[in-house]
Order: sequence, then structure tokens, then C-alpha cells
Amino acid sequence: MATSTGETVGRSEGPAEPETGDLDEDELFDVLANQRRRYALHALQGQPTAELGPLAERVAAWENDIDVAEVNSAERKRVYTALQQTHLPKMDGAGVVDFDKNRGVIEPTDDFEDATVYMDVVRGREIPWSQYYMALSAVAAALLAAVAVNAYPFVLLPDFAWGVFAVVAFTVSSLVHYYHARGNRLGAGETPIELGE
Repeated sequence: MATSTGETVGRSEGPAEPETGDLDEDELFDVLANQRRRYALHALQGQPTAELGPLAERVAAWENDIDVAEVNSAERKRVYTALQQTHLPKMDGAGVVDFDKNRGVIEPTDDFEDATVYMDVVRGREIPWSQYYMALSAVAAALLAAVAVNAYPFVLLPDFAWGVFAVVAFTVSSLVHYYHARGNRLGAGETPIELGE
């Protein structure tokens, strides 16, 4: 095919392959905004391929807080239809999975793992880690000011000791945050984190 400038544009032999590493954040957050899609992502974690039927049963079981064996045909059909017609095409469009609607087969893409790290689940009365680190920074700044003006009881220990205390506090917090976030990723554990394991 020729363009108006005389350049020749080749015809593609088939649908263009999605490039990896190009997840659109708005699309991705839209995908993650729906609980059924998060459940589907969780169920797909670590699988090279999955079939729509078993995926629908697993998601229906989580939604109804029952075992897979207890899922009835109406519950399965409701989830199956929604996944097939709405959720999996949306996830495919976002580049998180490849969904073959005709065969009912879902394959996580190379970008699938990148998608799972966008979840930072805050449960119950937990505070977000960003607020925790702001508070810890404020405490460290107040400590530094107290040491700088030789306020009592901070003069009882050398300045170096207070510096070590601040470094240890941030190091321990970072390690706890790392392990907490790792456990809260989509696909970590047997059930989605939202179900409270």
C-alpha cells in the first residue's frame, strides 16, 4: 500500500503482537479496580495457560466464599459469562493476558507479572506504608533536632548512637515492608488477600 508521500507500507500478516513493558497505567488500574478481575488475575498467577471453565469455577468459589466443589451451575454460569464477555477481553486489551475467546484459553503475557505489583492492599485498620514512612521521617527529624540542641535525655548517649538508631529503624521498617508487600501481591498464597486467608 502506498502513502501520499510515496512510501510503501507493508501489510501485516496478522494481528500485531503487543509489545511488552508498555502497560498503560490508566488501563491497568481500570482492570485492577474490579474484584472479579483481581480474582481472575490471582487464579492465573504462576500458570502458563488456563481454561475459562475452571477459572470461572475458582472465581465463583471465592466470590461466594465456598469450595470449588460447592459451586452450582448458576454461580458458575454467571461468572463464566461475565469473564468471557467483559472481564477477560478488558484484561486482554490492557495487555495483561492473551484471551482466545473461541478456544476459551487464557495465557498470561510477559507484562502479567508487572501488573500484579500494582496492588497495595490495606486491610482493616492498617495505615498505608507511605504514611508510615512520613511519620517515621518526622520522628527521625525530631530526634535529629533534639540531638543537635543537646536536649535531655538525648545527651545521655553519643550522637553516633542516635544515628545508628535512626538507620536501624528505617532498615527494619524497609524489611518488614518488603515482606508485607510480597505477601500482599496478587497471586501470593492460596486465596486472594481480600478474602483474609
